[in-house]
Amino acid sequence: MEEKLINQVSDRKEGHYKPYGWHHWPDYPWMSYQFRRALGETQEGGGAISEVFQVGERIDPSDSESWCREWRAIGDRNRLRGDQEEAAGHIVTARNCWLRAVDYYREAEFWLEGNDPRRLEIFDQLEYCSKKWGSYFNPPMESVEVPYLDGKTLYAYFLRSPYSTEERQPVLMCFGGLDSFKDEMWFMVAHGAIQRGMSVLMVDGPGQGGTIRRHKLTNRHDYEVPVGKCIDYLETRDDVDASRIAMSGSSLGGYYAARAASFEHRLAAAVSHGAIWSVNDLWGDADDSHGLAGHITWVFGADNMAEALKKGEAFKLEGVIDKIACPYLIVHGGYDVLGVDQAQKVYDYAKANGVDVTLRLVGEEETGAEHCQHDNPTLGQELVNDWLAEKLGIDQSKLKPA
Repeated sequence: MEEKLINQVSDRKEGHYKPYGWHHWPDYPWMSYQFRRALGETQEGGGAISEVFQVGERIDPSDSESWCREWRAIGDRNRLRGDQEEAAGHIVTARNCWLRAVDYYREAEFWLEGNDPRRLEIFDQLEYCSKKWGSYFNPPMESVEVPYLDGKTLYAYFLRSPYSTEERQPVLMCFGGLDSFKDEMWFMVAHGAIQRGMSVLMVDGPGQGGTIRRHKLTNRHDYEVPVGKCIDYLETRDDVDASRIAMSGSSLGGYYAARAASFEHRLAAAVSHGAIWSVNDLWGDADDSHGLAGHITWVFGADNMAEALKKGEAFKLEGVIDKIACPYLIVHGGYDVLGVDQAQKVYDYAKANGVDVTLRLVGEEETGAEHCQHDNPTLGQELVNDWLAEKLGIDQSKLKPA
């Protein structure tokens, strides 16, 4: 089994730069990975570099409570300032503050147990900031509840691109993975899609965001079901070109995207932003001491890792992705701390079975070589969305100027 960089403890004890980005606490690689993620998302408006390092100075990496406390405090500071600036008529500043608070709150709740009541409290504040930021978008962001199953809904945001001249725009559906959700998709994929003339539907699927926090809906291997419900919804809109609906999935969402594209043939294109061949190939030797065991068991609806991995047996792409009929892109970090060989397996199998597949491994010198380009998400957005624009027939030279 491939050795994972995430498990390596560095000999250097001070923060330093690695091929996958800034490594803040060398003795705490999992905490450092999440810090790196927050630092990268400042590029897309999800924070200020000075504030992120201020938080990093105040956190004790051996204490997850200090992680929650410090990120929540800076989230509160930006949320409250956003409200004050809005009251003063300083809308641009208010929106900047709210957007920063979104990612700070996402960090704040990260290490909490799934049943910790603070998860929903912080998530409610996070969504408040997303919705305030989106209310001043042009046109305003729509909060959507996509009809799902048994009277439950999937929480989502719909944003129409102000750069497109098309009345019916192509749409990118953006899904996160194990621990990412709709609100983070702006920093990872959606911003670049909007800039290139695509509308976006940022979705909390089963096991994600508001859908697991409010409806208690855990994940499922057959993600074509929730994806199909989202396409059903998009087909009801008169501002959507239903022949140009694409999907991206980040991290575990890379599995979701490949699986959905294999069975949901209304998709015009699909992207695995981080590829997974098999969940149990990725986590097969993990026990309850694994760095993400709390997330995995919560999202999989399991009491322990052994039970989660039993459910994980169905999360595999062998015998599945030979059915993909649309163009399919894999963007994967060449120094992904969670592993690189999974991406190569997905690509090789898809290629051998006649799928129109492209693999883009991002190298150290480019930066963006981390998992889902967390060290340089702007590059990840460019690679994903330029490819999508080509496949969806968007002429970027004809987009409206910013």
